[in-house]
Amino acid sequence: MQMLEHRGIHTGYDLYQIKVASANIRNFNYIVVDQATGQTAIVDPAWDLELITGTFRALGVKPDVILLTHSHDDHVNMAAPLVELYGSQVYMSAKEIDTYQFRCPNLNPVEDLDAIQLGETGITCLVTPGHTVGGTCYLLSESLFTGDTIFIEGCGICTTVGGSPYEMFESIQRVKRTVEPHVRVYPGHSFGKEPGQPLSYLLRNNIYFHIERIEHFIKFRMRGNQKGLFDFK
Repeated sequence: MQMLEHRGIHTGYDLYQIKVASANIRNFNYIVVDQATGQTAIVDPAWDLELITGTFRALGVKPDVILLTHSHDDHVNMAAPLVELYGSQVYMSAKEIDTYQFRCPNLNPVEDLDAIQLGETGITCLVTPGHTVGGTCYLLSESLFTGDTIFIEGCGICTTVGGSPYEMFESIQRVKRTVEPHVRVYPGHSFGKEPGQPLSYLLRNNIYFHIERIEHFIKFRMRGNQKGLFDFK
């Protein structure tokens, strides 16, 4: 659907962004290439196998690692085909796997704060429930891949099976406490703002990062008469 977009050279790795789509759902996939070894990861591959594999060919890499933020189909449906083509290792939180009975070849369950090594690039797994039971963000030195937990403009819905506004509040508080403000946020979808804004931008502009009391957060996230599922204001 969209040509490859280079998101810049980071400390030890290159980051690329592609947009994929079905008839009415648009997602971002992210490709991380370790500069020292060329080992490569893709985050939440979905929808367009030809575009994804063509991107790998253009970059001269193959996906050693597939990072899945959660088990919803629009984030995982190209994982198994990529494993079949490349023999990639797939990572998802153990809680997500167990709760939703997700299955994929070469699937590796991870726990909170587990480390994944991509060549010389370290990746930390942050289990951040709220949108799903075991949703996970993946933290690199300068990047945070958030799936449907956190968007630049808001946060994920909490009405899906296993969703919880209580846990979403706690997950956002944890990100505020533990992720450095300069780290750039790369969500699974955009609702107007370009991915890759620094966390400091969200701290200033994302309304869900401003709510300090859990009861207020829950009331606001679960309020009625929203214009749509992603009405953040």
